[in-house]
Amino acid sequence: MSFLQGIAASSGIAIAKAYRLVEPDLSFEKKTIEKVDSEVERFEAAIAQSKSELEMIRDNARENLGADKAAIFEAHLLVLSDPELLNPIKDKVKSDKVNAEFALKETADMFVSMFESMDNEYMRERAADIRDVTKRVLSHLLGVKIVNPSMISEEVVVVAEDLTPSDTAQLNRQFVKGFTTDIGGRTSHSAIMARSLEIPAVVGTKTVTRDIENGDLVIVDGLKGEVHINPTPELVEQYKKATEDFEAQKAEWAKLKNEHTYSADGHQVELVANIGTPNDLEGVMNNGGEGVGLYRTEFLYMGRDELPTEEEQFESYKAVLEGLEGKPVVVRTLDIGGDKELPYLKLPKEMNPFLGFRAIRLCLEEKEIFRTQLRALLRASTYGNLKIMFPMIATLDEFRQAKAMLEEEKAKLQGEGIEVSDKIEVGIMVEIPSTAVLADQFAKEVDFFSIGTNDLIQYTMAADRMNERVSYLYQPYNPSILRLVKMVIDAAHKEGKWTGMCGEMAGDETAIPLLLGLGLDEFSMSATSILKARSQIRYLNKAEMEKLAAEALQKSTTEEVIEMVTAATSKN
Repeated sequence: MSFLQGIAASSGIAIAKAYRLVEPDLSFEKKTIEKVDSEVERFEAAIAQSKSELEMIRDNARENLGADKAAIFEAHLLVLSDPELLNPIKDKVKSDKVNAEFALKETADMFVSMFESMDNEYMRERAADIRDVTKRVLSHLLGVKIVNPSMISEEVVVVAEDLTPSDTAQLNRQFVKGFTTDIGGRTSHSAIMARSLEIPAVVGTKTVTRDIENGDLVIVDGLKGEVHINPTPELVEQYKKATEDFEAQKAEWAKLKNEHTYSADGHQVELVANIGTPNDLEGVMNNGGEGVGLYRTEFLYMGRDELPTEEEQFESYKAVLEGLEGKPVVVRTLDIGGDKELPYLKLPKEMNPFLGFRAIRLCLEEKEIFRTQLRALLRASTYGNLKIMFPMIATLDEFRQAKAMLEEEKAKLQGEGIEVSDKIEVGIMVEIPSTAVLADQFAKEVDFFSIGTNDLIQYTMAADRMNERVSYLYQPYNPSILRLVKMVIDAAHKEGKWTGMCGEMAGDETAIPLLLGLGLDEFSMSATSILKARSQIRYLNKAEMEKLAAEALQKSTTEEVIEMVTAATSKN
């Protein structure tokens, strides 16, 4: 039995066998073969295994991800049946008397190099297909298993160095009971996705892929940030009891599902959800969400080979707006960049992508991409209560440019006889310190603010939130952060506008009393955090929290603020 401490990223407890989602070692040596016919048969068997595997993956992709994703695997199957590729490999084994691994790699590399040098985009894409197929066949020749998160078919805890958003999106909640990673923080996208999927997660353990083998029994404690490897039967029983207690607590919170959110002294706030796709709506409704405070539209653009069409986007936005039945939906326009890449855009690599060409900066330059999204949003606006939010706004000029393009597209649609809502609020995310400092000027022109604390904290503290080595500087309760939040809220209220928060801080148990005291109007969080937050706010007195927040602003350190909040709220 051993133990690792990480970062609690998604609440809950998971107990299951480990499934290592790591890149396999496909290295091999060139060998001389005497029985060439047997070697050819070994190669043909690996081809047959690969075909069978790809057919299963294709069918699974078609059912769960759509025909467009399944088409990728159709292309791979065609490669596996192409005599132009397969025959030279067999010939090389026979003529040079080399092992199938070497013949496969030599021949495939030749074709990859040839296709990559072509001007034709379609042929260059074939190079990627050959490379992927080669990896799969090679794995079967070597007897090494290639992992695929969407193909998990038994209860497991996923163990990985990190999980990309697309990896996490493929996890089947029926079988994946939890996950744990070497790197990442509470605000990494895999952690955020885990909370959306209601999968317990512990990230930033540093060594979990080194310390856990396939099949090890693992406990992931997403409440304390602990990972237990091959625990004793006694500890397993303790955790089974803890799981029962946690489920009982969730049942108590569930009684508040259809309630509005009021403090003990009658002050009302809104608790809304962060979502990534229309599929997340079920979680919002099941957890008593009063709307959507952040619809991350970038997931429409990810995990595919080309930009989504206007019609595809329109259908997604319409589905969310109709599904919320008149409740507010704040849609963030495309926020790509940083750790979220679109390979098909072929953007140049940057030394510091989080501070680079991303979000609104990309949209104001790639105008057609932006205009397509704006048209889709405007067309969908008549189906519900739409609010549009621009991300990564650093200057007033950026906001004015973006809003002008929105107004232009609105006028075009109306000129075409297409109805557009006249009640769309237009706001910005406040995630850059310069914007928070200038909030009094922005407040004169925007309809609302939504504070994106995930980025605001990392930019203010000059600490990459994806880097576990500086995770100690991710300090939501640092007085400097609290002062910036107060500046934004006060500026909005002075102009009669409202302020929300869509960063993970909005659902943080320690932050909630402070945010209530600072006057935050809307708290947007993972859907699974809503009922717990509603229960907490019911026991908080707004007037008392105002005094608490005012005192916190005068503190010097995060530790002092935490100590003060803990002492003030422990009686609740």
